[in-house]
Amino acid sequence: MTREEALALMYAHTPSESLRRHMLNVEAAMRWYARSWGEDEELYGITGLLHDFDYEGHPQEHPTWGVAYLREHTDLPAEVLDAILGHATYTSVSRDTRLAKTLFAVDELTGLVQAAALIRPDRDVRGVELSSLKKRFKTRSFAAGVNREEVEQGARELGVDLDTHMTNVLWALQDMAADS
Repeated sequence: MTREEALALMYAHTPSESLRRHMLNVEAAMRWYARSWGEDEELYGITGLLHDFDYEGHPQEHPTWGVAYLREHTDLPAEVLDAILGHATYTSVSRDTRLAKTLFAVDELTGLVQAAALIRPDRDVRGVELSSLKKRFKTRSFAAGVNREEVEQGARELGVDLDTHMTNVLWALQDMAADS
């Protein structure tokens, strides 16, 4: 599957602009980590782009419905499908690969970074600083839907400290904004 095909699939199943932006942000963070580790950037990017594509249409069955659809209609490898299943803790699918651990680690954190950007007067992620992001992370009422425990768990599973992980994801989203 190409990025263009994955993007078309995501757009076809995701009417919400905010969820589309989330998946594009997760894609950017996944690509950033893939580049830093010398992993397959396309594979990581497509995984990030598709991880929530079924959420709006099938929220009670997410991500199981999406993985079944991808299994039937695409040639994506099992590693991608397992990573998508594993990003939702309630599926009880273990995260045994770096790809799966990365998806889990960046998913919630991208939401916090996006929320931090949206409260800025210019709404530009390029102006978000790590110190501000850390302060927002500690304020549980800010972006209350972001599961802080999963952000911390994700960093541990990746083997990076939380500040480094926050910096990496912030840089990834800032790089994406600079390229657009």
